[in-house]
Amino acid sequence: MNTISRNILAVVAGLVVGSVVNMLIIMVSGYIVPPPPSVDLSDAESLKSSMHLFGPINFLMPFLAHAIGTFVGALLAALIAGSHKMLFALMIGGFFLIGGVMMVFMLPSPLWFSVVDLGLAYLPMALLGGKLGKRKF
Repeated sequence: MNTISRNILAVVAGLVVGSVVNMLIIMVSGYIVPPPPSVDLSDAESLKSSMHLFGPINFLMPFLAHAIGTFVGALLAALIAGSHKMLFALMIGGFFLIGGVMMVFMLPSPLWFSVVDLGLAYLPMALLGGKLGKRKF
């Protein structure tokens, strides 16, 4: 497979697999850290109207979903990419960061969570995934 094909596959695979990991963690999060009573995690309107009921522990799983999903996607992109492995890992982090910024506007959360999530879950995890993906084993 030529370099360009591998690089395209790296981006597509990183985005798809990272998104799947993110969504799987979000889907099981309610079982690990139960939401406040009467909050429906599958309904955006319920989340918006109930966000004030969430404690810090309720933000742990979304943060982990964002961080681990980005890390896995970036690692996979770096492993697959035929060249510029770190660039493709950071590209995955950039795509997920854009999604995170969109979520901050769509689903208001406490400022502290937005800062921590946007600052630590995306580009740092992409950087880590890229560094690990560049290593020769």
